[in-house]
Amino acid sequence: MTAPIFPIAYYTLLEAVRNRMIWLVLVVVAASLGLGQFLHEIAITENAQIQSALLGAMLRFLAVFILAVFIITSMVRELNDKGSELILSLPIPRASYLAGKVLGFSGCALALAGIFAATLLIYAPPSQVALWGLSLFLELWIIEAFCLLCVFTFSQVVPALSATLAFYLLARSIAAFQLIAHGPLTPDESWSQQAINTIITAIAAVLPRLDTFTQTEWLAYHTGSWAALLPVATQSLIYVMLLGGAALFDLYRKNL
Repeated sequence: MTAPIFPIAYYTLLEAVRNRMIWLVLVVVAASLGLGQFLHEIAITENAQIQSALLGAMLRFLAVFILAVFIITSMVRELNDKGSELILSLPIPRASYLAGKVLGFSGCALALAGIFAATLLIYAPPSQVALWGLSLFLELWIIEAFCLLCVFTFSQVVPALSATLAFYLLARSIAAFQLIAHGPLTPDESWSQQAINTIITAIAAVLPRLDTFTQTEWLAYHTGSWAALLPVATQSLIYVMLLGGAALFDLYRKNL
């Protein structure tokens, strides 16, 4: 069962190389360094903190966007070109096919996180950058699993990418929504407000707390500790297993 996994993962990585994904990443890195120098020139105080905070936030979002676009376009193209049907016509279990894709895309996520983290070594200590980079990889791991689920569900680029970005932005901001809903300036007496609070709480209960991942303050104020990586890794493992199981169920029910 495990024999086909590594060839599928290898050709997935090879596709990323042939699509010149690395050139896009290098362009983003070069633009980030230019922006960092620009921020250094215009900042009056806390130059390093401003540089690392803004670049960290920008690189984190770009990593999610680049990986999501690559996964979704690659998988949709393979589905449209009947490449997946050709592979699954061989004596290969669908679980092995999905595992190979997950392994290959995880390699892409690891490369993205490593390159973007290395870029930030100019502005933050290596220990904080390493923590930020590992957390970014775990964040990308969740996005990868969600992208695969969206591809098997929608089979089209625009709905899958829209759902992925909506999921990411909501998971990133749900904690802020909870603070606003339960804040002192929000009246809790009305039934409509209580209903909204209940809905927000329910949504927060099923979403990963991505606001605890890849925190900008680790780079700006060096407050990160390796103990913070344990709940992040636990959330990643749980959500990747859940999303991967849902994607596998959707893959098995398809008539390929």
